[in-house]
Amino acid sequence: MIKVGVIGSGSMGSGIAQVAATAGHEVVLFDTNQDALEKAMNKLQKILARLVEKGRIDASTSTEIFDRITPASNLNEMQGSGIVIEAIIENLEIKKSVFSRLEEICGDDCVLATNTSSLSVAAIAAACKNPNRVIGVHFFNPAPLMPLVEIIPAIQTEEAITSATRELVGSWKKVTVLAKDTPGFIVNRVARPFYGEALRIYEEGIADFATIDWAMKEIAGFRMGPFTLMDFIGNDINYTVTETVFAAFYYDQRYKPSFTQKRHSEAGWYGRKSGRGYYDYAEGGEMPIANENKELGDQIVWRVLVMLINEAADALFLNVASKEDIDLAMTKGVNYPKGLLAWADEIGIQKCVDGLDDLYNEYLEDRYRCSPMLRRMAKSGNTFY
Repeated sequence: MIKVGVIGSGSMGSGIAQVAATAGHEVVLFDTNQDALEKAMNKLQKILARLVEKGRIDASTSTEIFDRITPASNLNEMQGSGIVIEAIIENLEIKKSVFSRLEEICGDDCVLATNTSSLSVAAIAAACKNPNRVIGVHFFNPAPLMPLVEIIPAIQTEEAITSATRELVGSWKKVTVLAKDTPGFIVNRVARPFYGEALRIYEEGIADFATIDWAMKEIAGFRMGPFTLMDFIGNDINYTVTETVFAAFYYDQRYKPSFTQKRHSEAGWYGRKSGRGYYDYAEGGEMPIANENKELGDQIVWRVLVMLINEAADALFLNVASKEDIDLAMTKGVNYPKGLLAWADEIGIQKCVDGLDDLYNEYLEDRYRCSPMLRRMAKSGNTFY
């Protein structure tokens, strides 16, 4: 079995290390910060102990997994790796400098992978003399629990590297989808309206956070409402991804960030981790009561859902991924109750087009423009499946 290198011992990096070690690989977990590395190893030990307590694994398996992971503060220890997965800060220049150094350390047959969620894989690959072995391998947090991994070949990536990487990650009991190297890949692109349209509904005064969350959870069947989810992810992280995607799409209005989220991020109201976000998580903090008006709830759900469907259809129209991979990505990566394209078929393509046209005619904003794919399908009477 090949040796796996992981750069960055934050929750994502240590989670990827756990996944690879559980699959039987020797793993080197690198971080320049010795304290962060020690914390990651201690946390990993506690996670494995909890898995033993729950009866998911036995004590000897827990010890074997932990012993396969070697902490390292010298990048040279990546030597001999078959794949190195970088999971550090979303900063292009820092990532490029890491990849440039890795190329000097690792053998020619080592795959260099980035876990970036929003940066260009081609730009990272350009830092290497041999960019054809660089690929995007995007896990979702927490990596040991979330089944989805997006595989993103850059335009420079060799086909053999893409198939070998997909096969390797698939052997780690992960569901893999293939995505084009465009901003946000599949999930972070298609999911934008789940947050953006919910924020817009709030800003227009149609409903408060609790009511929007109630509608999306109880009526639409999403596991979490958008504001609960943003508080869980962290408003600092979610806002940064929105801003990055917005800029990367040349300021397309469909991805425009929200002042509400920006102010929450600026105030340090990140969500659960800071004790305050859209909701108050402090001890004694009271959760607001939703307005459970079915008619209002249906209106909220329809507006968010039709925008999500439009985004999924446009991703297919622009060949970001196959229809199967788009639907799989949203159900496995962010736990959507149904694939959005299958959902569009169920609702009716014409109804989706009419809904988007109604929004566009009301607001005359480009964010509500209907995808040409939906319009053509409605005209020809076709469905996605």
